Amino acid sequence: MRLDGLEVRREVPIPVQFRGLRLDCSYRADLIVNGTVLVELKAVERLLPIHEAQTLTYLKLSGLRVALLLNFNSTSLKHGVRRFVR
Repeated sequence: MRLDGLEVRREVPIPVQFRGLRLDCSYRADLIVNGTVLVELKAVERLLPIHEAQTLTYLKLSGLRVALLLNFNSTSLKHGVRRFVR
């Protein structure tokens, strides 16, 4: 992605805001591309609701609007991609 001119940040910490307090915890987005798209990477037999919940939580906490959940353990990558929009 960087070779294509995209800005890619890896293992980006995602803090939690609670009642005006910032809590730095262990939430980390796998990738954030161009500061606009959150990308969560998986290599699992099949995507489960917990994977979607994790991605949606990260999306909400990050303040971004778009996320991709990618499962590399698919027969075809197009079958392992889910898009989320807030």
